[in-house]
Amino acid sequence: MDRVLSIMLGLALAACASTPASTATAKAGGPAHERAASHALKLVGAPYRYGGTSPNTGFDCSGLVQYSYRRAGVELPRSTEAQRRAAEPIRRADLRPGDLLFFDQEGKKNSHVALYVGNGQMVHAPSSGKTVRRDAVDSPYWKKHLSEIRRIRS
Repeated sequence: MDRVLSIMLGLALAACASTPASTATAKAGGPAHERAASHALKLVGAPYRYGGTSPNTGFDCSGLVQYSYRRAGVELPRSTEAQRRAAEPIRRADLRPGDLLFFDQEGKKNSHVALYVGNGQMVHAPSSGKTVRRDAVDSPYWKKHLSEIRRIRS
């Protein structure tokens, strides 16, 4: 009987090991990058606040990205530059939800970050007096200022 149980346990473990990672992730709510994009979309309309990191007080651009990824179970650094360094450059053709978009603004390289949410759209916290919003990546302004696209290693 012990041998039968041992064989059954071995077969069960082998079946678990051969389960595709995508199935395991799907059961947990999807990949972290997709969950982060989903969380960012839920924050559209939250107030902008310099240094802000929560829906209660508002967000700045990097605070929004950090919060969205934290809700997806991934810890990111706080600043835009540290987030840039924590991610790997990718080609635009490989863009997927959860990727980070960096922009040059006011003469400062990579001074703004947004989270790509799919279908040519991004979510970001633009500036004082505004709210977290969804914009087209290819709108004339953002297309002109896009400097880098990066992916969080997870």
